[in-house]
Amino acid sequence: MQLGVGFDCASVEEMHTVLSLGADPGSIIFANPCKAPEALAFAYNVGVRRTTFDNLDELDSINKYMPNAQLMLRIFANDNSALVALGDKYGAPLESTQALLVRAKRLRSGASDPAVIRKAVEHSRVVWDIAESLGFSLRIVDIGGGFQSTESAFEKMAVAVSSAISEAAFPEQTTFIAEPGRFYARSAFTLVCKIIARRVSTTIESSKTLEMLYQNDGIYGNFMNGLIEKEEFMPTLIRSKLNTTMARKTGNHTYKIWGPTCDSTDCVSRSTTFGCEVKIGDFLVYKNMGAYTSVTATNFNGFSNQTGTIYICSSPQDFTQIEESSSEEGTCSPMSTTFRVPTVEL
Repeated sequence: MQLGVGFDCASVEEMHTVLSLGADPGSIIFANPCKAPEALAFAYNVGVRRTTFDNLDELDSINKYMPNAQLMLRIFANDNSALVALGDKYGAPLESTQALLVRAKRLRSGASDPAVIRKAVEHSRVVWDIAESLGFSLRIVDIGGGFQSTESAFEKMAVAVSSAISEAAFPEQTTFIAEPGRFYARSAFTLVCKIIARRVSTTIESSKTLEMLYQNDGIYGNFMNGLIEKEEFMPTLIRSKLNTTMARKTGNHTYKIWGPTCDSTDCVSRSTTFGCEVKIGDFLVYKNMGAYTSVTATNFNGFSNQTGTIYICSSPQDFTQIEESSSEEGTCSPMSTTFRVPTVEL
């Protein structure tokens, strides 16, 4: 908040959490195009004024439960190459925007393909002109989120956005905002899992031997994104000190890695190769696990979704900053490395 960032909230709980941390209601956008009446009323009562819409029914609900809202029209801009096609669920087609703006006037009330972002900005300029012709005074263009978390991919997207905005020639005082949450959060956490079991299986169809590992976290915990977005996880092996006296085979070993539940879909990796044999009690380290991990965790099969959090300082300067931050606000400097360690089920 001290850096002047805003907050994209999708629910009452998210708004409540952000407000409890001292955020100004004016820094919040209730960015869910289809909201329950109770959620709209909550936003209105706590002073949140900005919200999104993409259909006529939503406009009517906003007018009734969140009057005088500052509206942001969400335009359809589906990216077929994206891991999750949000365009299937939200976004007003370009041809429907004029009807929506006419109704709004009466009431007074993401992505991996740079070409898609460019097209979305172009459509935004078209809608902007339509809105101005109807008497609206527009100020903000929100280009949304879904940005890939690697620096190279983010830079490509940033160049495309900057170029598209320049070519669209929006009025000079236009404010542009974006939602790069995944980009900021992903590298903040590293997940450490413990190998709790293993087995060797021979398939019926062939005599090929399959080596399998079972760890204490899976798709019902911090790995749900492997199921939703088909993310491929590439762990690093840390051999347990408790296993130093045990014989360990050398050479490459390829494993199928399972989560702890009884569900056969709870598979973290179908093929991961390590430079030696993996033993029960060893640890697997997964980097870049800060986005869409713990927030989707469940207690399926009775396994805990709680993880211990360990903050690791990478330099003396970081440690000093953490000490100062902890004494003043009870928080940890974002410059530190953070490890999540799932609970081990006995």
